[in-house]
Amino acid sequence: MTTSFEEFAAAQVTPLLRYATVLTGDPHLAQDVVQECLLRAQQRWARISGVDAPVAYLKRMVTNEYLSWRRRLKTHLPLTGVDPPGPDLTGHYDEREDMLQRIDKLPRKQKAAVVLRFYEGFDDAEIAATLGCSQGTVRSHISRALATLRAAEKVKEAL
Repeated sequence: MTTSFEEFAAAQVTPLLRYATVLTGDPHLAQDVVQECLLRAQQRWARISGVDAPVAYLKRMVTNEYLSWRRRLKTHLPLTGVDPPGPDLTGHYDEREDMLQRIDKLPRKQKAAVVLRFYEGFDDAEIAATLGCSQGTVRSHISRALATLRAAEKVKEAL
């Protein structure tokens, strides 16, 4: 049995907003991105509901919309007020905030790859499908992002 668009949207809006908030760094822009994607998905629901993984399809729409918004905005939006899907048990709030700020400064595709890997728990194949690139490119994005983050940590420690 196919799920109605309304049931699907109600079940997925919170995870999509959480994901979009991490990508955009701005909860208000995230709402705009998700709203735009859900509007387009509703218009195409007959086709989207027939794909193997409609959730992954919508996540890809959100990713593409984010990349499109970043090109249009050309501004740097700080990552603030982003909470993980579960409780943050680390007790290292300052370190977490510092890391979010460093992630926010990564190039957009590297940032998307890091968010998909470490925030959403995607493997290389899922990230490649979401970003529309090869698994090798995903590994390259993540490797470069981690090298940048490590270098930023060393600079911070040196200060």
